Amino acid sequence: MVAGEASGDLLAGLLIQGLHLRWPQAQGVGIGGPRMQAQGFEAWWPHEKLAVRGYVEVLRHYRGIVAIRDQLRQRLLAQPPDVFIGVDAPDFNLDLEARLKSSGIPIVHFVCPSIWAWRPERMEKIRRSVDHMLCIFPFEPALLAKAGVEATYVGHPLAQSIPMHPDRTAACQALGLDAQRPVVAVLPGSRQSEIEHLTPRFVQAAQLMQRQNTALQFVLPAIPSLLPRIQALVDAQGGLPGLHLIQGLSHTVLAACDVALIASGTATLEAALFKRPMVIGYHMNWLSWQIMKRQKLQPWVGLPNILSQDFVVPEFLQDRCTPEALARACMGWLSAPDRVDALQSRFQQLHLTLQRDTAQISTHALEKILSR
Repeated sequence: MVAGEASGDLLAGLLIQGLHLRWPQAQGVGIGGPRMQAQGFEAWWPHEKLAVRGYVEVLRHYRGIVAIRDQLRQRLLAQPPDVFIGVDAPDFNLDLEARLKSSGIPIVHFVCPSIWAWRPERMEKIRRSVDHMLCIFPFEPALLAKAGVEATYVGHPLAQSIPMHPDRTAACQALGLDAQRPVVAVLPGSRQSEIEHLTPRFVQAAQLMQRQNTALQFVLPAIPSLLPRIQALVDAQGGLPGLHLIQGLSHTVLAACDVALIASGTATLEAALFKRPMVIGYHMNWLSWQIMKRQKLQPWVGLPNILSQDFVVPEFLQDRCTPEALARACMGWLSAPDRVDALQSRFQQLHLTLQRDTAQISTHALEKILSR
């Protein structure tokens, strides 16, 4: 298995649980993170090695990433696994999968690349690289079928693990927050490049919000390896009195918050499943943005908006991602309870749509492939 970042580690960890129920002696090796390792996965490289986003950022790390892929490919060809499961990370996994597939190793890819939002030319690459796609959104198998790619809708694992009705009071208590005061979750991403671009903007937005309402509580969850850098970036903005900078616990933070200031990515879907209003912000290297925006197929980038086919939550991208705009939108949610109620109703319907027994359905799909 290869999972290339924190969100992939989470998805893969949930999948491994299901595999072990069917095959208790199953062994997993490759690239992964702490959630996978907690299930007995042997990580030859940590998932942070692949957690790079943006064309320019990838170029800076290109040689190191290619070296890892080459070493991994050689190792897997020398000792072929019963099945290779690439978890998201399509830029890394699809090329690797194509080489492994041509050598007769069965290939399953978990999480269909966003062919419906970015880079439709990937469809042919998927056909060459993948034997079976495990899809987390219900409309994807029909798209893949047109290209001759077998696929199964397995639901989204997060819809199984996140409760339909999160307990905000219990989450506040777990984090040492005052449940009677508003809580703002600040989530600037899980990649180094995201942290560098978004933390200063998000902290400045939080400072503006704090001036308007001194009762606000801010909490920022981070993966351990990024905590020191995030603290330095917060300090560089003059600090944020009362900011709770914590290690991990992002789901507890989302359960506790009244609004989330959040980077575009899987975390936006997590926030939606926790039924929390959010403001999506994103900023990247200028050249990466110029390339990316030309490949955009839909008017939305946030998963809650894409799945709803509507701007149900605001998005502020690149030049529009200013502290002032982010702060104004967050305060707008905090002052509009009726609007929040309507949003939560939509998110509950979304949750029901994505709720399937992902691990069991995925295991059944794998059984068919392994029995060929």
